[in-house]
This record gives sequence, C-alpha cells and structure tokens, in this order.
Amino acid sequence: MLYSVFQSIANGQGISMATVIAQLLASLFVVFLILPFHEFAHGWAANKLGDPTAKYAGRLTLNPLASFDAIGTLGILLFGIGWAKPVPVNPRNFKNPKKDMALTAFAGPLANLLASLISGILLNVVLLASGGSVTFGTYVPSAVVTFFINFFLYCMTINISLAVFNLLPIPPLDGSRIIGIFLSSQAAEIYYRYENIIMWIFMIVVFFGGFNGILYPLQRLFAEGIMHLANLPFLAFGL
Repeated sequence: MLYSVFQSIANGQGISMATVIAQLLASLFVVFLILPFHEFAHGWAANKLGDPTAKYAGRLTLNPLASFDAIGTLGILLFGIGWAKPVPVNPRNFKNPKKDMALTAFAGPLANLLASLISGILLNVVLLASGGSVTFGTYVPSAVVTFFINFFLYCMTINISLAVFNLLPIPPLDGSRIIGIFLSSQAAEIYYRYENIIMWIFMIVVFFGGFNGILYPLQRLFAEGIMHLANLPFLAFGL
C-alpha cells in the first residue's frame, strides 16, 4: 500500500500527510489485528472440525506476536499483500480430510471479508456523521473526517486484497487447499509436492505484476459486493 504513495510522489501527484498516516495506520492495523484474526480463524475452524493441533501449539490466540512474520509484514506495508505465520493443521485428525481442510482454509479469507465488511459499515458511519450519505455524497470536509474515511477505505481495501490473494488456487495459499477437494489423491500429491517451487515462481510473477489482470478485477468485484452489503442497513432506513 505504501508503494502507491511512493508512486504518487514520484509522478508528481499531490498526496496529503493525513492520507499517508491513515494508510500507514491501516496497514499496521491489518498486521497486528487482522492477520492474527485470519490465522485464528484457520485454527478455530480446524479445532471445531476435530484437529486441535493449533490449540495445543498455543495458536488459538489473537496475540500478534504469535503470528508475526517479518517478510509478510513488509509485504503488507509496501504492497498491501502479505501473510502471517501459518497455524499448524494436521488433516489426519479430520473425519473428512479433503472437505474439512477446505473449510479450514476458507475460514481465513472469510475472516478478511468479514473485516472488510465491518470497515465498510464504519466508513458509512463516518460519512453519515459528517453530513454525507452511504452513496458517497457530499460531506463536511475536515482533516479528521478525511483521515477516518481514508483509514476505513484502506482497511477495507487491504482486507479484500488479502481475501482475493489467498483464494487463488496456488500452493501454499488457502485457495490451493480449497481446490484440493476437487482433486484425486494422486493429483493432490503431485500438486502439493512442488508447492515450494510453485510458490516462489508465483511470488516473482506477482511482484512483476503478472497477476494484476486477474487480481484487480476480482478485487473490484469483491469491493462492490462488500460495499453493497455495507450499505444495506443504512439504505433500509433511507440514510
């Protein structure tokens, strides 16, 4: 996310200090609260489905230190896409390993989508409190209002980016565990055997923008859906 700030400065585009601070704080908020929530969701789902591995490892916690990953944090701060230290999961403890693993994997992106929805609702609250509307009408301009609008927009954007990114069917992302339910045992074994190689190739391609044509449309689609849901409670009362 901060990479976009650097690009704006390099291109001579104006950007306020309030915007930079809001973006930085939103990124830190995601790193220290949302990424642990994402991993907690994985561990909670696994535990409910019969695998207590994360629980016994002390990972059923929202403590950010338990999930902190330096490289993943740097990715969030610079590009808006990163990761935390994954919770341990043992599929052998599941009654239905393929289905339960897919559900456990989906719990993480679902947590991000929930966080983005809450951010969208809080964004509407700020707009309404400042004299605006949930359809992004006019509002009373002030540094405080601008800061909170930017903050919740960035929180929503980063969470959507993380959800979409993690849903890609590329090992070791959550999407690869979800798609595993549709693979035969032999195909899944081959698929996951080379996941480290696939991961590094994938990260290089992502770094050079090779997946932008896929990620950006999906992020926009998810963002439109999230904002529609965030607007519903307010529109129901004609706000």
